[in-house]
Amino acid sequence: MKPVLYSIVPEYILKSMAQTFNACLRLPIQIINESGEVLISEGGSPNFCKLFQRHLPSSESCEKMHISASKKAVLIGESYIFACHADLNHIVFPLISKQSFLGSVLVGPFLMDTPDSTLISDIARKYAITTDDALELYDELTGLPVLSPSLVNHISHLLFYLFSGLIADSKKELQKNNEKLLQQSRISESIQRYKAENPYPHPYPYEKEKELINKVKFGSVREANAILNDLLGYVLFSQGNSLDSVKSRALELCALLSRAAIEGGAPTDSILKLNNLFLKNLQQITTMDTLCLKLQEIVETFSESMFNYIPSKNNEIIKKAISYIYEHFNTPLTLEETAASVHLHPSYFSSLFKQSTGSSFKEYLNMVRIEESKRLLSNTDFSIIDVAVAVGFDDQSYFSKVFKKYTGLTPKQYR
Repeated sequence: MKPVLYSIVPEYILKSMAQTFNACLRLPIQIINESGEVLISEGGSPNFCKLFQRHLPSSESCEKMHISASKKAVLIGESYIFACHADLNHIVFPLISKQSFLGSVLVGPFLMDTPDSTLISDIARKYAITTDDALELYDELTGLPVLSPSLVNHISHLLFYLFSGLIADSKKELQKNNEKLLQQSRISESIQRYKAENPYPHPYPYEKEKELINKVKFGSVREANAILNDLLGYVLFSQGNSLDSVKSRALELCALLSRAAIEGGAPTDSILKLNNLFLKNLQQITTMDTLCLKLQEIVETFSESMFNYIPSKNNEIIKKAISYIYEHFNTPLTLEETAASVHLHPSYFSSLFKQSTGSSFKEYLNMVRIEESKRLLSNTDFSIIDVAVAVGFDDQSYFSKVFKKYTGLTPKQYR
């Protein structure tokens, strides 16, 4: 019966790629199916493996280990480096289609350090191998390639580059899994921080929610994602691993973000359509990691939408100007200096900036400074004059006046 993998990728293509890989790197490479059975093998099986497998119980077969490692690779969304029963190293790259596991590319065995008797004595004890058989295994170790950890890392990346594009959408699925894993790691860090600070639930951090919306307004995707993960960590910490609780907060957040995008000048009709689509998608999600990743996508989409209404020829110019403002807002920044950073005449830049963002240069700069001052007032014990200076104001009275204009409170009342 024809393997399922061959119905997606022709056998001759897989064989040719395996032959080329082996010819270039002189490393054994195999293509295995979804059960761990070898379909293609280039470079042969080392004598060490043939001898060792005589001592390996059927319950601990190589096939089972290869499939287990392959599934870990699917979860992390990239190549996976692992040690087998005999402590020999391998790299596995999964082949998937529409979330179905079809098989893997398996490279190895190899060593990452000069072999010594310790390796053999450890596996001899574990599998009750006689001294004569252990000595025979030791003699075969010298035939195995020894690679530096750095080279192994490069080879694992090479497998991704070579094989991720073989199957339509496979690369996208693996990247999504990788993003999920990375995001869950950051959310876990946030949960642990909340636990360390106070074992009892904190009040919901509305200030962080406001800060998230502000970052979306300014198109600061990386900072927005970091705040989002912190908020998700809070919800999971305070309400347990409840999908309904996170989904409820996600629906509220989606509505707030869409309103922020509209207030920032994005077209109302397109934002409302986008919001309705996201709300529908959120209702259909059934797993926590998918829900968290979808929220990240929502944040990124609304952040990017803030620039969609800017005329395309000016889009990059305004983005660069805003980035320059964020990098230098705590200095005596002027319109002229910012205009020079994007190579425009100050009067033309002023007009273009107002047309694109809906705010004058001075208004926008003050908004950025006030948002940063709110963070400092909430999270530090700096004096008000120190906060004013830290965000670019050289006069406390003027800082207080601007702060009240944008927040309705004096800096002291806000703190």
